[in-house]
Amino acid sequence: MALKISKVTTEGSSMTKKILFFTAASVFTVMLLLEAVSLVWGGPGTPAPITSINDPFKSVDFSHMPPLKSYQGADGAKLFYRAYAPQVDNIKGSAVLVHGSSGSSDSMHPMATALAAAGVHVYALDVRGHGDSGPKGHIAFIGQLESDLQSFVQAVQPPSPSTLIGFSSGGGFVIRVAASEMQSAFDSYLLLAPYLGHTAPNHRPDSGGWVSVGIPRIVALNALNAVGIRHWNDLPVVRFALTEEAKKFLTPEYDFNLAMNFAANADYQADLLNVKGKVAILAGDADELLQSQERLQSRCKSYTQISV
Repeated sequence: MALKISKVTTEGSSMTKKILFFTAASVFTVMLLLEAVSLVWGGPGTPAPITSINDPFKSVDFSHMPPLKSYQGADGAKLFYRAYAPQVDNIKGSAVLVHGSSGSSDSMHPMATALAAAGVHVYALDVRGHGDSGPKGHIAFIGQLESDLQSFVQAVQPPSPSTLIGFSSGGGFVIRVAASEMQSAFDSYLLLAPYLGHTAPNHRPDSGGWVSVGIPRIVALNALNAVGIRHWNDLPVVRFALTEEAKKFLTPEYDFNLAMNFAANADYQADLLNVKGKVAILAGDADELLQSQERLQSRCKSYTQISV
């Protein structure tokens, strides 16, 4: 009798192992299918163009915009920027301008001109993946933009005191830099209407219609990247509300690498705490793409309201 019970127990244990194995295999197969579906069909949609963004500088005079200059990235790629010389004798240091999502150095021309007139050496970047700096919408890896900025600083050596200024997504990237190992490369940092991510208090869903985000694809790629698989990081995950004409000179979409790199880190509040230098945020209360910027005051050490 004891031998029979042992045989039944052994057979039951074997059956349980088989059930567990097939259950795990089924779950794994379903997960793979979900990953595949998210990668193939989980990309961004095509948002309707926003007129105010597609043609914001219609009345701006670009005839005196300086020509593009170049420097070399760590990978040997030729990257571009525009240099504006100070227009007065009382030099006040330098400013490096980082444009917003989809933009280029051209979009920073009005600000660059004003700063140069005030006596500042100004450098407006074509961030890699934008303008003339490499294929539009693509970078090779997350972290390449910081490497490019380091190469720029080493090549051009902006005069002190130097300020890194970023607009919108460029502002998110600036706070990323300000909290990183290269934070000492600049004396101060200025964020203009910064986009700090979907958890920030000033976030507006889909950035007010400016962007379509392929959330399923981003989730799938994050999961793959977590286990070291980066083969599909060149898939588009963000698409902007551009007209066909605007797509000729702006960047219509970002791949995963660029979308993750040209932004604040996920924990932007930790970045704000880790900044050692001076950081200021300048934001308006009538922004089309972000919620009222007053929502950011709870994240600032001091807050001043100015009427213009």
